[in-house]
Amino acid sequence: MANATVRVRFCPSPTGNPHVGLVRTALFNWAFARHNEGTLVFRIEDTDAARDSEESYNQLLDSMRWLGFDWDEGPEIGGPHAPYRQSQRMDIYKDVAQKLLDAGHAYHCYCSTEELDARREAARAAGKPSGYDGHCRDLTDEQKAAYVAEGRTPIVRFRMPDEAITFTDLVRGDITYLPENVPDYGIVRANGAPLYTLVNPVDDALMEITHVLRGEDLLSSTPRQIALYKALIELGVAKETPAFGHLPYVMGEGNKKLSKRDPESSLNLYRERGFLPEGLLNYLSLLGWSLSADRDIFSIDEMVAAFDVTDVNPNPARFDLKKCEAINADHIRLLDVKDFTERCATWLRAPFAPWAPEDFDEAKWQAIAPYAQSRMKVLSEITDNVDFLFLPEPAVDEASWTKAMKEGSDALLRTAREKLDAADWSSPESLKEAVLAAGEEHGLKLGKAQAPVRVAVTGRTVGLPLFESLQILGKEKTLARVDAALERLAA
Repeated sequence: MANATVRVRFCPSPTGNPHVGLVRTALFNWAFARHNEGTLVFRIEDTDAARDSEESYNQLLDSMRWLGFDWDEGPEIGGPHAPYRQSQRMDIYKDVAQKLLDAGHAYHCYCSTEELDARREAARAAGKPSGYDGHCRDLTDEQKAAYVAEGRTPIVRFRMPDEAITFTDLVRGDITYLPENVPDYGIVRANGAPLYTLVNPVDDALMEITHVLRGEDLLSSTPRQIALYKALIELGVAKETPAFGHLPYVMGEGNKKLSKRDPESSLNLYRERGFLPEGLLNYLSLLGWSLSADRDIFSIDEMVAAFDVTDVNPNPARFDLKKCEAINADHIRLLDVKDFTERCATWLRAPFAPWAPEDFDEAKWQAIAPYAQSRMKVLSEITDNVDFLFLPEPAVDEASWTKAMKEGSDALLRTAREKLDAADWSSPESLKEAVLAAGEEHGLKLGKAQAPVRVAVTGRTVGLPLFESLQILGKEKTLARVDAALERLAA
């Protein structure tokens, strides 16, 4: 049963690929709703016709499903506050803007951009705050008529109260804004299009959102929204002002805020590389929150059970790709083998797999999978790890060949071939003993002795456990590849 006291929202704009900072915001809202048995409202803020696209909208829905986030109201589900796309709610915003104007909470502003810029410059030069100076706040009917006669089309501005605004941020504690730092602000453009500053709080009010958890970059707009809420409550549009919690910045390289233009910010990149949703979400949860001081790896269910937004650290969190990969690797190892093999399927088929579909051998894949699972950071690595099993010839990495095939490698390979030919192929241990014995005859330890064998058979100096790999590839193919390497060395 949903807890009526908690209603949160996730309200992205459908502009381009989802960003990992956006995913972290979605995660904290989703976890907060689920922890409190509350309601998650998924709302699409698509009022920017120039930037929003249907393709991005569909990508958002697909990303939410891939991450495992479910929602209680929103696209494809509906709910008591439909529609959940702002582009379909324009009449609502127009009506609320008119109510604000009629009640004196908003007014028409006729200032041109040039006039505003000039007055801001003058204020800055005089050492005063450079926000809107209230020029049109109390125009007479005659002054308004004169502006209209000039052909000016006004915007609608909200009238901020002349008093300090204090609120308790769920993440940052008590915050106060002085009136001189929060001037009157626009809520409707001159062409009649409503601005984010109006539509976002109006939707939150009408959808009865109780907690607004959002990025730190929106903190400065909070006093404006609190003042607007007060007016909306007075007009009967809102029931109450929600609690606000502002989540810390996610920082990228050079301690700069991670932006959409940073390659590591794109959610699609992580999907394409084969991150697990649970691995990625585990890492993103650590950007501002922790389950406990000594534990970084946990399930999404464990996070939901423990999540409290008041435990979020307000300090900026740095995105560390290496740590993200390490946490994902831990989650890969936590999968049962059947689940692991199924999740790798995408990378074992075209266009990722370099082998012909008919050369893929399911039995060999099932045999090698447990060894691969323990060594991978992301699922896309599976292709290079197992290609030697399914390609007619190994894809030889030339740097690996040069590194492994030192002087005397041909003699070592001939001895290794004899020993492997005579070995018991039912046991990887027997194959290891064969290569070890070959190395001893040439004064080499196992590490040096197995390198030329590995490159001859798999094409690379690093990979899955060698002797298990040889056994799964089979005696005939292994010996044929050693022969091919000997031919190449002779040439």
